[in-house]
Order: sequence, then structure tokens, then C-alpha cells
Amino acid sequence: MEAPKRVLVVEDERAIQQVLCFFLERNGFEVHGVFNGQDAIRVIPELLPDLIVLDLMMRPVSGWEVLEWLHAHQLTPAIPVLVLSALVNLKQQLHGFEQGAVEYITKPTQPSMIVERVRALLAMSNEQRLTLQHQRLDEQRKTLERIYATQPDEFVY
Repeated sequence: MEAPKRVLVVEDERAIQQVLCFFLERNGFEVHGVFNGQDAIRVIPELLPDLIVLDLMMRPVSGWEVLEWLHAHQLTPAIPVLVLSALVNLKQQLHGFEQGAVEYITKPTQPSMIVERVRALLAMSNEQRLTLQHQRLDEQRKTLERIYATQPDEFVY
């Protein structure tokens, strides 16, 4: 029997972290939770999670800094990152994909949706995740291009 996949949940809001950990554990994952990026960077080398669920807005070390650290240590795409953030700005989402996130989900969302995305990402090969990341990047760039290409007089009132 295969060992359960390890998921690291990096979330500074205790209630959100508890709910995510509960749902992931109930669905057969081995789950570890930390409350900031500093702790994430400390535990990743020893834990070697199969996937990271990462909030972006944390102190003293942000999720952005965790993404940079993962990239600098060449741990992505081997360890896929699912960003779960309240940052809904399309430029921020694009930046998340550029920094190595494979998936970007905005809060609030259903915990069951996170579980399904975690399952789907873990079922993919590194190549499939890289392809997905590039598709997400292209989609975000095209959306931003359409938004910025729209002229104000094109709107009908």
C-alpha cells in the first residue's frame, strides 16, 4: 500500500488552517500545518512535502518569499504549489504563476474544492503540472491584455 501524500498547509489564519488540515486529513493525506513562511522554509527540507498549499499574505515571511525560496532551491515544479489567497488582482495572480505556483485559488472557497485540486495536482506528472502552469500563465496574460486593450468608448451604457 502506498504511503499517504504529504501536504504542507502554510496559512496564518488559524481557523482556515484547521479546516483545510481537517478536510485534507479526512481525505487520506498526511497533513502538516505552519502559520508563516519562515516556518515553511524551515520545515520544507526535512518534510519534503508532495504539495504545498500556500497563503501569500503572512508575516514575518510572506508566501511570495516562500515561492522565491522554492525557486532558488529548485524545488518547484517537483513540489507543486497551490496558492490559496485573498489577493484577487489578476496581476498578482499572474505573478504567482510566474513565481512557480501551479494553481491559484482565491479565498473564500469551499474546502472540498481545495481537496479536489490537491488530488488532481498530485495525480499529474511534473511535465503535466508544468504544462498546466504555462496554460494558466497564458490565460492570465491574455485576460490582462484584453482588459488593457479595451477602450472606454467601447462600453455601451
